[in-house]
Amino acid sequence: MMEVLRQHIIARLGNDIEHLDQVLNAFEHIQARRNQQLLTQGEVCKYVYFVAKGCLQVYVYDRNFNETTRDVIIEDNWCSELVSFGSSKPATENIRAVEPCELFGIKKHNFQQLIETVPQFDKVYKQILEASYANSVYRINTFVSLSALERIQWLMQYRPTLMRRLSSKLIASYLGINKDVFSRLRAKL
Repeated sequence: MMEVLRQHIIARLGNDIEHLDQVLNAFEHIQARRNQQLLTQGEVCKYVYFVAKGCLQVYVYDRNFNETTRDVIIEDNWCSELVSFGSSKPATENIRAVEPCELFGIKKHNFQQLIETVPQFDKVYKQILEASYANSVYRINTFVSLSALERIQWLMQYRPTLMRRLSSKLIASYLGINKDVFSRLRAKL
């Protein structure tokens, strides 16, 4: 599994891989069971995760304890609650393994040490932040302007693997649609 992380980093750095082994050694391999909670709201986020295999859900609870999914992270992507990770303040989000996962986690002190000592790692970190921000803004702006049916069509076009991998309840939460409405609209497609 470490080879997946290695190739991911090489793809972002090109030939500038002088300290690649140092970077890879800062990560620990983590296996997560299906439905295993990796972060609970109120805890301090201790890891930035790279998903080598599996699927993670980032979600919050509203005042009625309904789950709202902010994102679904699949292979070859990064996941964390970056505000909590960076500030060491309690997390406002939860992270759960939707499927059995093979993850590589890096703790804050190792992360900071790499930022300070390996210039290439800082480049990768900036790419992670930029991609996370762009994805969030795009999804929010897109979903605000789309009807429930258009959101389902968007998911089918841009993230079709999620339709096969996730439960209807989780997809509905990710799209911001009532589960029954999602099921009814999906049947029409």
